[in-house]
Amino acid sequence: MTGQDDTTARGGHRSVPHTADLRVEAWAPTREECLVQAVRGMCVSFLDLAGARPVRSRAVEVRADRDEDLLVELLDEVVYRLDTDGEVPVGVRLTPVPGGLRADLSMADAGSLPVTGAAPKAVTLHELHLTSGPEGWSCSVTLDV
Repeated sequence: MTGQDDTTARGGHRSVPHTADLRVEAWAPTREECLVQAVRGMCVSFLDLAGARPVRSRAVEVRADRDEDLLVELLDEVVYRLDTDGEVPVGVRLTPVPGGLRADLSMADAGSLPVTGAAPKAVTLHELHLTSGPEGWSCSVTLDV
C-alpha cells in the first residue's frame, strides 16, 4: 500500500501507512501554509474532496506555546468538527494571533463526500514534529483511525 501524495509549487502533503494508524506529512514555505497542508492531508486521507463545496464557515482560535502543539490543536479541532457536526474543512485560512492562530474554515458536509478511508479519531503525540529549515516548513503527525 502506498501513501497519497499531493504536491504543488507552494507545498504539499502525503499520507503514509503506519501500524494501525495513519501518518500525515506536510511541507510548505511558511508555518501557516504547512499547517494548512497538514489539515488537507488529514482530510483527503479519508474523504474524496474533489468537487466538495463549502456549506458554512467557522472561525476558531487555537492557542499553544509551541508550534507542534498548534498543529495538534488545529487537527483536534478538525476531528471535533467531524465528530460533533459531521463536517470537514475544504478551505482553510490561518492568521497568526497572539499566542496562537485564527483559523477561518470553509466547511463541507462530510456525509455528502465519498469515503476513501477510515476517519481519524484522535491526534497522537507520537513522533510529532513541526520545524523550519532551509527549504521551508515541514511537519508530521500520527492519527489514530
